[in-house]
Amino acid sequence: MPREYPRKLRVAVELQRALNDLLLSAIKDPRLRGISVSAVEVSRDASVAKVYFSTLLPDADPEPAMAAFDKAGGFLRSRIGKLLRIRHVPELRFTPDEAAKRGFELTQLIDSIASSHNSLAETSYEQGLTSTQKTLK
Repeated sequence: MPREYPRKLRVAVELQRALNDLLLSAIKDPRLRGISVSAVEVSRDASVAKVYFSTLLPDADPEPAMAAFDKAGGFLRSRIGKLLRIRHVPELRFTPDEAAKRGFELTQLIDSIASSHNSLAETSYEQGLTSTQKTLK
């Protein structure tokens, strides 16, 4: 019978918490300032963890952060092993999280549609007033 909260989900939550703590306190690389771990997916056998990170600015280039994560990957993995006290620490694979960028783009799209809808409504309202005034004369 499967558990309600399987081990891989527990490991993912703890990895995310530990990585965010390490990014705030232990990492000195300036390329990783303003970076946060938004999600972690752990493989079924817990040998690989896909770490999604996001930047403060949605339009920021993720390449410098990717290079910094590649350089600091071994350090992060060893510190996670000490913090979480697990026998096998998953291999960390870092991937930029595009959700914030997509959300920002969708917000801009909705705003542009709303503003064009409002301008169309004002134009049709003004045309309605003009036609009503003509019929009254």
